[in-house]
Amino acid sequence: MKRILLPAGGALLATGLLAAGLVGTASANANPDWATDTMAKDAPTAVDTANFWLAANGATNNLAKATAYTTETVPASKLSTSGGYTPDGKPGVVAPIGEEKATTSVVKNVNLPKSIGKVFFVDSKNQLKWCSATSIQSKYRNLVSTAGHCVYDDKANAQVMDHWVFVPGYYQGKTPWGIYVGKTAYVHYDFDVYNDRDRDYAFVTVYNGIQVGGGTPKAVSEADYKASTATAKFSKDEAISEAEYKKIRDLKGGETSDAWAKIDKTAEVVGPDFPGAVLALTEVSKDVYDKAPDGFKTNGAKAPWATKTENVTKAQYDAYTGVGYRKLDSRGNYTITHYYTKSYVKKSFVKGYFKTTFYIVDGFIKDAGRLGDNVGGQGFTWNQKAGQTVYVFGYPAGAHPDGNKAFTGVTPKWCYGKTLATKYVSAADKVEEHVGLKCSMTTGSDGAPWLVKYSSAKRLGYVNGTTSLFGDSDKNGRIDVNTSAYFDGETAAVYNKAAAVWSGSIVTK
Repeated sequence: MKRILLPAGGALLATGLLAAGLVGTASANANPDWATDTMAKDAPTAVDTANFWLAANGATNNLAKATAYTTETVPASKLSTSGGYTPDGKPGVVAPIGEEKATTSVVKNVNLPKSIGKVFFVDSKNQLKWCSATSIQSKYRNLVSTAGHCVYDDKANAQVMDHWVFVPGYYQGKTPWGIYVGKTAYVHYDFDVYNDRDRDYAFVTVYNGIQVGGGTPKAVSEADYKASTATAKFSKDEAISEAEYKKIRDLKGGETSDAWAKIDKTAEVVGPDFPGAVLALTEVSKDVYDKAPDGFKTNGAKAPWATKTENVTKAQYDAYTGVGYRKLDSRGNYTITHYYTKSYVKKSFVKGYFKTTFYIVDGFIKDAGRLGDNVGGQGFTWNQKAGQTVYVFGYPAGAHPDGNKAFTGVTPKWCYGKTLATKYVSAADKVEEHVGLKCSMTTGSDGAPWLVKYSSAKRLGYVNGTTSLFGDSDKNGRIDVNTSAYFDGETAAVYNKAAAVWSGSIVTK
């Protein structure tokens, strides 16, 4: 394999898997050269990351808002071919979780691996994105395999992606096995420093998974509502009787926005001392409110209840046509702030009495356990000869170059075939030695595992590649080739380093 930089003393961890108690060793001739970066540095940071993705104002969370990620600037890479491969040492193998001896089985149907899922992250453009990935064997059963460009953003000086998580079995915003926050990323040094796509693979340690749940909505004061960091909260106006309206006003000493009247547009305005005068609030735009004299605002310019902010779903946010002020904050929460001016009207113009009730849903965070214990983990192998039969499992979503959109990215798809004996080359993508596979999956399956010796009965195999690029070899406007970095002894060294690192839980008892 091509080498850009060879560090001194790099071979010290070539047999790291032996120290970790796993099967297999890296090639004695390899020169391991990894880079590592911290993702979520501690439990509080990891909890914030999980909450970022799981926070929901209704049925939609940030996971459901993410779209497929790709680094390609053209519909398909311009790939050409060159000679065959020369492994840098003897082949090696690490058995999958639960099957420490290499076995094969013959089955008629293709069953999807339980280990696959999506990695979600925020890229340098502050966009919510996802790639494909899989759980893979490791000492602490806490490791994810994906593409390097799904971990390091080559558009932002190779910075680690923000808010990085893995969700196995992901489906339409649901996290059946929990959400696993990335702790530490491991890639080849040449990819980290030079964006060398011949090293486009990554292994990420993740904390124990967490599951978030909630109970019955609880009515709270507006102050507590605003201060709450609950995963879900909402407010709504509720109709009350005239007697309750008067009772609330009496308890508040008269003028209050805790209760008000909705009025006819032609209401006759009177003074507050008029017999039977009723307090009414009229919603106005923020600009009108800001320009109104203090006496016409609810309880003055600095009143704590001069405005009301409600959390809404994206659908409600998009459909809203009122005068309230819409805002999407940095955590992905959609809100509408309402501004009111006050007036007193004759009772005969009152259409109804109302109050605003604020609710929060007290949530809980539960430790879901280790990734590998929950969904298993694929094995790992390197320095394999060309012509290996592989299955590729991913979530393709992008359109073909001709505009045809054959995939949705909602459910996983698979390709099957033998790796091609020639190397794939792309000058624009800094690729000289990719291995290819005839496959029509498109972007979104970036990071998808290439599994050799895959058993549909056991849903297990050995990761021997990960989808990096997509090509249209016959120039007919359809993706027909997927490529991966060749997994050699240097890949094994990066894997060995990551596979021996502990991560732990982020849930405090």
